[in-house]
Amino acid sequence: MAQYHLSAQLRGHEDDVRGICICGDTGIATSSRDQTVRFWTQHPEKKHEYILSKTLVGHSSFVGPLAWIPPSDRFPEGGLVSGGMDTLVLLWDLHKGEVVETMKGHTSQVTGLAVDNNGDIISSSMDCTLRRWRNGNAVEVWEAHKAVVQTVLKLPSGELFSGSSDSTIKLWKGRTCLHTFTGHADTVRCLAHMPGLGILSASHDGTIKMWALTGQPLLEMIGHTSLVYSVDAHSSGVIVSGSEDRSVKIWKDGICVQSIEHPGCIWGAKFLENGDIVSACSDGIVRIWTTDNNRFCSDEELAAFTDLISQYTLSRKTVGGLKLSDLPGIEALQVPGNSDGQTLIVREGDNGVAYSWNSKELQWDKIGEVVDGPGDAAAAPGQFLDGVRYDFVFNVDIGDGEPMRKLPYNRSDDPYVVADKWLLKENLPLTYRQQVVEFILQNSGQNNFFPDPSFRDPYTGANAYVPGQSASSTVSAPKQTFKHIPKNGMLTFETAQFEGILKKLSEFNATLSSNLEQKQLSLSETDLSRLAAVAKVLKETSFYHTSKLADADMALLLKMLKSWPTQMMFPAIDFLRMFVLHPDGATLLLKTIESGNDVLAETFRKVVTPPVQPPNVLTTLKAITNLFDKPCLHQWLRIQCAEIIDSVSSCKPIFSKNAHLAYSTLLLNYAVLSIESKDEQSQAQILSAALEIAEDDTQDADSKYRALVAIGSLMLNGLVKSIALDLDVQSVANTARASKDSKIAEVGADIELLTR
Repeated sequence: MAQYHLSAQLRGHEDDVRGICICGDTGIATSSRDQTVRFWTQHPEKKHEYILSKTLVGHSSFVGPLAWIPPSDRFPEGGLVSGGMDTLVLLWDLHKGEVVETMKGHTSQVTGLAVDNNGDIISSSMDCTLRRWRNGNAVEVWEAHKAVVQTVLKLPSGELFSGSSDSTIKLWKGRTCLHTFTGHADTVRCLAHMPGLGILSASHDGTIKMWALTGQPLLEMIGHTSLVYSVDAHSSGVIVSGSEDRSVKIWKDGICVQSIEHPGCIWGAKFLENGDIVSACSDGIVRIWTTDNNRFCSDEELAAFTDLISQYTLSRKTVGGLKLSDLPGIEALQVPGNSDGQTLIVREGDNGVAYSWNSKELQWDKIGEVVDGPGDAAAAPGQFLDGVRYDFVFNVDIGDGEPMRKLPYNRSDDPYVVADKWLLKENLPLTYRQQVVEFILQNSGQNNFFPDPSFRDPYTGANAYVPGQSASSTVSAPKQTFKHIPKNGMLTFETAQFEGILKKLSEFNATLSSNLEQKQLSLSETDLSRLAAVAKVLKETSFYHTSKLADADMALLLKMLKSWPTQMMFPAIDFLRMFVLHPDGATLLLKTIESGNDVLAETFRKVVTPPVQPPNVLTTLKAITNLFDKPCLHQWLRIQCAEIIDSVSSCKPIFSKNAHLAYSTLLLNYAVLSIESKDEQSQAQILSAALEIAEDDTQDADSKYRALVAIGSLMLNGLVKSIALDLDVQSVANTARASKDSKIAEVGADIELLTR
């Protein structure tokens, strides 16, 4: 089919463009993080261009979903409905440019809007509800899902659908759920009508699915490498999608026929009636794409856009794991080094070049260009990562649409130690361990490697295990009894998108500042700057031994955790998650608790008190899991064990896939801690909770694996083996052994050995 080309660029928004609404042949409405809705109409002479007609100001925070009301006696030029982070649904008279109805009732962000045939407005929200509004009043309210409702869709034929963070789609008749569609592995973010066939869904699992109205899956489209935020279909059968991966993709018969790169995340993509595509980008620009050469933009505008993409790509280019744009220029070589052999990487044109300080000659000696080959499975020897030189820096493709991960390795390292540390650092399942080791050995040319018989895995306490390797006369390793138990180390969630956390904190802070009743809760510009400085310290993990955090940093976190509204807490909790991994952060937190200000317990109780907010639960689970990394906080964890497990267990109905994994990781850490402290009562509670996960057929493999390792560890080294036998752990072991997942089958075999 014909390829899409840039037609027009609509500039006016001052921040991310979040939503698109096609308003018949009247124009295009867009919403933005800049708190406005903007209405664009065709240029009177240049039909392929659009001009800004109206700017609608009324929301106090960023605006998301939009819906169109065709012209009528009440609205001669049509009406618009908008939903915002401020929890409001606003109805606009487009002719007057004014709000005519303000609908209040949602307790969290409005995520989706639809207009019924009778004029009713239907809204979805992060408060897990759907609401039907008539004449500005809520006439129906119901809990549609146990997790965040992300989108709502009303078909011309009358069917109403909702999509949720629980990964399901529901079909409604009134407040009655007629059918639940299952198949996605993560949040369902967007729904769209597929004329003549059914509906489309876009998901955070990176896929787009087509469904019949009966719930039967018809087609799956795979191609995006990150979260898919938007999907739409044209009457011709062509489909468009937009993603966090910065691309708009066009699909025909399930095949991606074109991918259009953008200089930012794509929040929305919609078809115009003529087949043109409108895209909403995080760079604040709305773009229109066409296959009609009569509507192509000028050569100059196309060249400028192409150059923008090139510059954007270059700005994100990395060398040796470092952003090229962040490297110092060659002028940095004018400054003498601090010690002989000190390495410095500088930017020379489009490349990073490494130099070593020669203290004898008092000069920087050139080592060579730093190579960062993103397309190669294995990198050339002698590479840099985060400024450190290694024999190898491998690019590891873990599949599932995930980006390449950097794995540094020196020939003198033990590959098992490297694999374990890397998996924990990258927050990847320990079930990948053997695959990573084999990858290292193969790509480093160490195929004759034999494990050190004195080696003890810091996480399992066992010797390195290499499947299929016969005993060697030079290796007297003891016979393996168990492959996966006991578990002796603590797992943590060490990766964080600090830019996203800070952006969300700033966004919530702006909302508080604009509210007279809540203004005193907001942070000052100085406070926000300090948070950014703390984030920079937390990013630089290799300097934790010298970097410092202060009481004032803890005080900032305290203010947000103790005073901010519950629905705004999750980015602050996520910040705390990383804060406690810093030695000073853990010490400051303990000092605060010991002073009688137990912010941890207070925050936890807020989070688990109904109505529960799923983002709060996920970030809290991860934050508590990270506490296990610091022995100084183990006593607090022991004291709170029963309350934490009981309260979290009651929140399981709203868990996302990631929350389930975080919960099983929390239980695994608690298993290790309770074994160390010989606490039989806690062990029994942890065992019971882990068995629930192991017996749940809906759990994913990683969550189930960690729960099974907890069970096996408690049986092997704990005090609850007889309790486990009474709870029919034999059946759990048998089921696990029959699993198609090799690691689950292996740990099932470990547990079965313990039942004999």
